[in-house]
Amino acid sequence: MCGIAGWAGPGTPLPETPDTAEAMLRVMACRGPDGQGVWRGPHATLVHTRMAVIDLAGGAQPMTAEENGEEIAVLTYCGEIYNFRELRTELTGRGHRFRTRSDTEVVLRSYLEWGEACVERLEGMFAFAVWEPRERRLFLARDRFGIKPLYYAVIDGGIVFGSEPKALLAHPGVRPVVDLDGLRVLFSMARAPGETVYRQIRELPPAHTLTMRPGGHSSRRWFALEATPHTDTLEQTVGTVRELLEDSVSRELSSDVPLSVMLSGGLDSSSVAALAARALAHRGEGPVRTSTVTYTGYSDNFQPDLVRSAPDSPYARAVAEHTGAEHREIELTTTDLTDPEARRTVLRAQDIPAPFGDMDTSTYQAFAGVRRHSRVALTGESADEIFGGYSWVHIPDLAEEEQFPWVAFEQWHPGTRAGLGRGLLSPEFENRLDMPGYYADRYAQAMAGIPRLAGESPGERRAREICHLHLTHWLPRLLERNDRLSMVSGLEVRVPFCDHRLVQYAYNIPAEMKTFDGREKSLLRAAVRDLLPEEVLDRPKAPFPVSQDPTYAKTLHQEFQEVLEDPHSPVLPLLDTGASRDFLAELREGDRQDWLHRMNVEMALQVNTWLREHGVTLEV
Repeated sequence: MCGIAGWAGPGTPLPETPDTAEAMLRVMACRGPDGQGVWRGPHATLVHTRMAVIDLAGGAQPMTAEENGEEIAVLTYCGEIYNFRELRTELTGRGHRFRTRSDTEVVLRSYLEWGEACVERLEGMFAFAVWEPRERRLFLARDRFGIKPLYYAVIDGGIVFGSEPKALLAHPGVRPVVDLDGLRVLFSMARAPGETVYRQIRELPPAHTLTMRPGGHSSRRWFALEATPHTDTLEQTVGTVRELLEDSVSRELSSDVPLSVMLSGGLDSSSVAALAARALAHRGEGPVRTSTVTYTGYSDNFQPDLVRSAPDSPYARAVAEHTGAEHREIELTTTDLTDPEARRTVLRAQDIPAPFGDMDTSTYQAFAGVRRHSRVALTGESADEIFGGYSWVHIPDLAEEEQFPWVAFEQWHPGTRAGLGRGLLSPEFENRLDMPGYYADRYAQAMAGIPRLAGESPGERRAREICHLHLTHWLPRLLERNDRLSMVSGLEVRVPFCDHRLVQYAYNIPAEMKTFDGREKSLLRAAVRDLLPEEVLDRPKAPFPVSQDPTYAKTLHQEFQEVLEDPHSPVLPLLDTGASRDFLAELREGDRQDWLHRMNVEMALQVNTWLREHGVTLEV
């Protein structure tokens, strides 16, 4: 996995400083610890930081292609193409000659052979840029579901682009200005594809390309889910899901460096671990490596909450023993979670604040723990989106509301009725944000783009809508989070459930078939029933664990008290300071220690640090 960046001025070259490329390399160093490269031309500069996973000796970037001694194309690329060997064979038959074993060269040669249509042949996760010096043309592309990030800013008739906003902000033409629209995105749990917090920066949406030539730029969507009748029987559907998932996991095990599976002991990651164990055993390459994150004393002192009924570790151990895995537990302490440098690293990695607090810090620490023995990790991400695993899907009053169902869940739960992480904002600022209006606009836009089938029952129609909303407005946030927190740890994360063949098939499976035995994800359970222990197959869904140590909450409260007492704290104009002080008083009396209420404090602390230390300019 890698970091990409650069800029191009097809007409007039963009302004730059002598060290702009080097500044981009510095801020993206975490995405590429194994190598760096810069290609410079009169109208474009391409930058690359490399994390070597395939063809460790070859594959250096930016990679060029020549014709008659002249460079005709330059590529900077991030990702993994799982069908690159098949494409390489086809391209060789078409006369292309390869210098490396890397998938990077396959992407470059695919572009030379098929042009912008090459993306339709690539299967995997990717974001890349190709510059053609003769035509002065820049081409940007992103994978189907946005597993790999890509941002851009149009300035002075040219484009600045990069894997992360921080790379763009290293260019003198892009400034970290945040206006009221940006703050709406910041505090939203359902931003529209393409939106970002920073005024000048746009995200290239998943499954989109962007081409800039002299005279202008254009974008196109090259992939979209299709609504088709599902005619398979239940038995056939279970078999097809198993076949597609087996193939996806098997393909994503390709690596020239050590690989493992992030195992929570839930159905999704356990399915990936079991299928990986079978595939590796078939190749004679086992055992599979697995890792689980937990907290010191967590299992012994666990207290159930609204969404977690049991700790992960016992279930993960059961799966590891059942599959013969080489298993590790990554045990985190409260000190790990409150470490100021770790929390600053998480904020820097994500470029913006997030309300998830210790879930983000512990995810980063978990990825770092896995990185000590593996360079690549598979996860169970996106199974809930395609198989309907979230609780709000199965609560009729929430699922049927005319809004994003997870936003309805926020407003239903007492701890987040003001919005996730928004519970301490001032009423005046909340009124200016108008989050209900923002959500209503985004929901209407999202609903307008959903493919549907004629003749569906109201229940099936709504289930299809929710699946599509999850894939386009919820999953991208999770994928981006995983990308940032894994890359800053030096780890490449892969998501077998995001295989586009599996997602397209699952999108059209009727909801009643996905829950044929009355339970969420019963279809996935049936597909892997022969692979997993009964206690794991029967386990209810549980999200990533959070610390239940009261010491962690007390540390946050003390930090927040200091913010409130400092009149120069930049977050204060956004907060209801009176309500914040009352909130802390209640906390000192022992109330509101749960993790959802804690998110309000976490978000306020992160926004304060972001405004103070990241050079952000608010124009609201």
